[in-house]
Amino acid sequence: MTPYSPLTLPDTNPARIFALLPDLKEHDKELITRACYFAEKAHGGQLRKSGEPYYNHVFATGINLATLRMDAETIAAGIMHDVLEDTSVTDEEMRKEFGPTIVCLVQGVTKLGKLKYSGAERHVESLRKFFIAMSDDIRVVVIKLCDRLHNIQTLQYVSPEKQKRIALETLEIHARLANRLGMGRLKAQLEDAAFPYVYPDEYKKTIELFESVRPISDEQLEKVVNTLKEELVIFDVEIRQIDYRVKHLYSLWQKLKRYKMDVSKVHDIVALRIIVPNVGDCYQALGVIHGLYRPVPTRFKDYIAVPKPNGYKSLHTTIFSGDGSTLEIQIRTKEMHIEAEYGIASHLSYKELGKGRHKEEIIKKTGWTKELLEWQKDVEHHQDFIKNLKNDFFENRVFVLTPKGDVIDLPEGSTTIDFAYAVHSDVGDHTASAKVNGKMVPLDTILQNKDIVEIETKENSSPKRKWIDMAKTTMAKRHIRAYIKEHGGALDKFLTR
Repeated sequence: MTPYSPLTLPDTNPARIFALLPDLKEHDKELITRACYFAEKAHGGQLRKSGEPYYNHVFATGINLATLRMDAETIAAGIMHDVLEDTSVTDEEMRKEFGPTIVCLVQGVTKLGKLKYSGAERHVESLRKFFIAMSDDIRVVVIKLCDRLHNIQTLQYVSPEKQKRIALETLEIHARLANRLGMGRLKAQLEDAAFPYVYPDEYKKTIELFESVRPISDEQLEKVVNTLKEELVIFDVEIRQIDYRVKHLYSLWQKLKRYKMDVSKVHDIVALRIIVPNVGDCYQALGVIHGLYRPVPTRFKDYIAVPKPNGYKSLHTTIFSGDGSTLEIQIRTKEMHIEAEYGIASHLSYKELGKGRHKEEIIKKTGWTKELLEWQKDVEHHQDFIKNLKNDFFENRVFVLTPKGDVIDLPEGSTTIDFAYAVHSDVGDHTASAKVNGKMVPLDTILQNKDIVEIETKENSSPKRKWIDMAKTTMAKRHIRAYIKEHGGALDKFLTR
């Protein structure tokens, strides 16, 4: 068992891409092949810092996109993503050869790469461009993340100063965006590649701790797998796939910090994944597992009933395996597994691009960017923008329920005021009282995972100035300030209540 390792440098034959997409149509193969030859010719004798042909990098970006099962146009754009910026090829020349859609994608990636700022300003401008791109065409962001993945995996060839800057930017921006978009595999790769450059001592310590512990032996793992296979068949639960994953190093370090670097308290270093046909089978399999092995108390999580904000669904349970060790088991359907691995990219596949529920999922997963772009206009200082962004969109989340069972996604530390405004601005503006789990609570009550929150509204109720301090989210604070500013005079009699 080894932690997640980066990709090796691929051969640049287009057949490598086709092998990852067995259902690819002939005209799509032809498009990708033309893009390969076009990019190879355009980059000519250009070399990377490593001394290898520059074309190897853009081809690797295409490989990463194919791994995510992106459509042929996106893969072609990924292969040519540096052509307009780094060669003499013009927009018009590319448009004649590949049409307007691919040119727009390449132009979008080019814009993301052009930054003339430093420090906090660079971070803010980079993030702003990402959010604009996400609002226009999410595929631009996916290309950029795949581009960054190969760059961060070949960072050893640049100066130490540049290594630290690029790696830190990867952790703070690219990996967090990948996580917010549900792209678990890509997030893990970005984090693990950046980890040794940003926190070299912590990286070495984490490897030492990882290598010092055997959470479960290979023999015991195989024994558990065989037992489950036999028992699940008896209960007519079909196993579509069963494998395991090893927790990637950066995620392990993050968890170790919470346990003061005590690796014995981390129960999910190894996780067994069971893929079954449908949701009912997920719960049936869970019952079988708990009948065979004693579960670890408090270690059961139902992300099917209450998914994570990025769309992740699965059942998690941790069992005593029988040899003194513990083992996390994840149970999900094939669809859930694809969503967990690829996130929004699973809704951008070449077969389903922009159709039906996939379009709805894309809108759902990127809708927050429009909100973010709106409120960042009011932020005067770069530091405030970054702080608000981390608080509102990239920090740990809580999943709170309405009385009807709808899930409201909020950052940790949010109050009933934040909940009210997350439901609707009118609900927030007319909040009179709140109940949490059936009990009346103050409006500054901090919400916990799976709380059921009910907001009572009254027509004559309105925001108070003290609500600004009660709220955590920028959205709620913004609405409160806007309401008070607009209704200032009329609110005087209420503001002191």
